[in-house]
Amino acid sequence: MTPDEATNQVIDALERLKIPYMLVGSFSTMIYGLSRSTKDADIVLQLEGMSIRKITAELPSEFVLDPQIKFESATGTTRYVVEVPSIPFTIEFFRLSADPHDNERFRRRSAVSSEQLGRTVVVPTLEDVVLTKLRWSVATERPKDVEDITNVIAVQGDDAFDWDYIHHWCAQHGTRERLDEIRASIPPIDD
Repeated sequence: MTPDEATNQVIDALERLKIPYMLVGSFSTMIYGLSRSTKDADIVLQLEGMSIRKITAELPSEFVLDPQIKFESATGTTRYVVEVPSIPFTIEFFRLSADPHDNERFRRRSAVSSEQLGRTVVVPTLEDVVLTKLRWSVATERPKDVEDITNVIAVQGDDAFDWDYIHHWCAQHGTRERLDEIRASIPPIDD
């Protein structure tokens, strides 16, 4: 099994169970930016009373749920980790939180075609991918988040974005300075 196949099996299970979801993290970044390797798939779920065990019961036995629930500090939600030791690869399920931006990006999510996965998947909008990566880049100082933001903006082009929407949430999260630094670092593309 490959990481892409594992991710597709999880999406199939979510769709069978009719669980609203959104593929985030590296996979959503790659849809809008450049392809890169990843060790996990991050998925936001709207569980509404459903147990995470119901989802894992739909997966092959090689998918192993870590019994320890984790806490994700940026949005204040819980995170469930499912390991696929044979690859090695991890699926991380994030419960949709009460965070205003987390809810807004989930409301705005859309179905798009993923070349990598060979299917249509539900992901955040272009703007919400950048906003979430910005938030994480400030919270964790991970260089990969800044690189992802840079690649998404460079690949999509400045005109593809609703900058008013992005600036609104940057003001809420205190990430405007980081955004401006990243945008200034992207060289113009000559036509």
